[in-house]
Amino acid sequence: MEIYKDLNLPATQQFEKLLNSQLSKNKIEEGKIIEGKVTKITNKYVFLFIPGLKSEPVIDINEIKMIGMSEGIKEGELISVLLEKIEDKNGDVIVSAQKAQKIKGWNQLVKCYENNELINGKITQKTKGGVIVEHVETGSLMFCPGSQISDKPIKNIDHLIGVQQKFALIKLDMVRGNSVVSRRQVVSSSKKEDKVKIIEKFKVGDIIKDAVVKGYSSFGCFFEVTTPDGTLDTLCHLQEISYSRVNHPDEIFNIGEKHDLKVISIDMEKLQVGCSIKQLSPDPFEHISNYQIGSQYKVKVVKITDYGCFCELEAGLSTLLHSSEISWTKKNLSPKKMFNVGDQIDCIITEIDKEKRRVAISHRLTQENPYSKLENEFPVGSEIEGVISSFNEYAIYLKLGDFDIDGFLHSNDLSYIGKPEDELKKYKKGETLKVKILEIKKSEQKVRIGLKQLQKDPFDWFRDKKTNDAITVKVISSDNKGLFVKPEGCDVEILIKKSQIAMSASDARPSRFVGGERIDAAIAELNFEKRKVSLSIKLLEEIMNAKAIKEHSSPLSGKNLPFSSLSEQLDDKKSKKDKD
Repeated sequence: MEIYKDLNLPATQQFEKLLNSQLSKNKIEEGKIIEGKVTKITNKYVFLFIPGLKSEPVIDINEIKMIGMSEGIKEGELISVLLEKIEDKNGDVIVSAQKAQKIKGWNQLVKCYENNELINGKITQKTKGGVIVEHVETGSLMFCPGSQISDKPIKNIDHLIGVQQKFALIKLDMVRGNSVVSRRQVVSSSKKEDKVKIIEKFKVGDIIKDAVVKGYSSFGCFFEVTTPDGTLDTLCHLQEISYSRVNHPDEIFNIGEKHDLKVISIDMEKLQVGCSIKQLSPDPFEHISNYQIGSQYKVKVVKITDYGCFCELEAGLSTLLHSSEISWTKKNLSPKKMFNVGDQIDCIITEIDKEKRRVAISHRLTQENPYSKLENEFPVGSEIEGVISSFNEYAIYLKLGDFDIDGFLHSNDLSYIGKPEDELKKYKKGETLKVKILEIKKSEQKVRIGLKQLQKDPFDWFRDKKTNDAITVKVISSDNKGLFVKPEGCDVEILIKKSQIAMSASDARPSRFVGGERIDAAIAELNFEKRKVSLSIKLLEEIMNAKAIKEHSSPLSGKNLPFSSLSEQLDDKKSKKDKD
């Protein structure tokens, strides 16, 4: 053997060139798919020759059978394998024909997916949530969800199993190597092309004869239209069935019936044709000129909702009676408790809007306004009896006389003396009270009444009094705020604040009083509009002090007076007189 040591020799360079050219032909690399020539087939193995490998790879015959190549494989043929290891721990070459087939199949699926191409497949078996589909060209297995088998529900798919058909690739998971296909897209696509041809022959305004009722829902009725190019399903919306109000299509149609339709809309993007039945007949709203605002008419109740009743002035001419226009006095009433479908009731037209095709009516206007009647018979200031009908946390409601009206009696208008929350607790539902009408608001349908206004106002006791007058009061109780007192002969309870008990801070102690004492105090504030009065013992002391200073010109010791500073003030006054 000749050994090439000198790399500069021509023979060495020639050998290097030949070696590199041979290696470039056989790019042996793990993880790549390469071609191998079958050299020998036994009952257990298939032997391959791959140039560039030091030994012949061996494939288990069962793996060849799994990929469907066992019958057609012969010596000398080339098959694709995945080179997993050039040399394992035992020195063997590891290859796989099954994995090579799977990778090739996956690459083909990726290409079809990127180019948005359909693939050939066969449903092989049912599985949870769908079926397994085999790719015809590569044998790759894919999943087709049950919702993607057809555009219509299918109970039995046995007739589809094993049949070669087209599928659309809708999802590829590169990481997990999973693929999802759809037969539904293929079916819908072919139907879409046929549907386009049918719809293109229609135009708005066309009359479709003998369309068959196919089904209905809460929003409309579905019809099947037969044309020379095939059949088309179209929708007649609930509002387009009749000028009269229709609650549900099953009130008018039966499955299988034939009706004429008018095409009113065509949507080529959604491939939808909208139709109308009512537009085949004259619009009853054209007769609205026969009706006048303010006039009374008989109407028929055709539908009742939570917010009112839909009525008909005549066949097809609908109008709304809002719940607020049913009664003068009942608030938040339920129309279902007042009327039934089919009832004929009197109403007055209150509004006609031709642009919006809207007519508003009122039932309560056909009746006398009870608030006007109450105002005529019992004007503000009148007395009336009422029965307590309900309460809330701050008021009582009374049903007034024979009127179907609830008067509002605020807790502040129950008594001049007691606390409002305590006064409320004194009354019970069903009790009869005589009250005074304080206010009537017809536009707002409100009546305010009072109970204390029929009683003598204890505040009138102060009518002949004025600020700085001295009055005698009786101590009721005391706390940290001051003294609670009542003037003699008056039921008004008044608070003398702690700061107004005495001139001296040391004497201004509410705890000095235990209740029941009679003391004098001066009126510090008197406001009849606000019904407010303030009393002060301190003010009375100041008034008496000033009076004593004014009336006594001779000096006094002041030791025997209850005012600690009186003697000093008298001394100051005398010194001023001497100077004069």
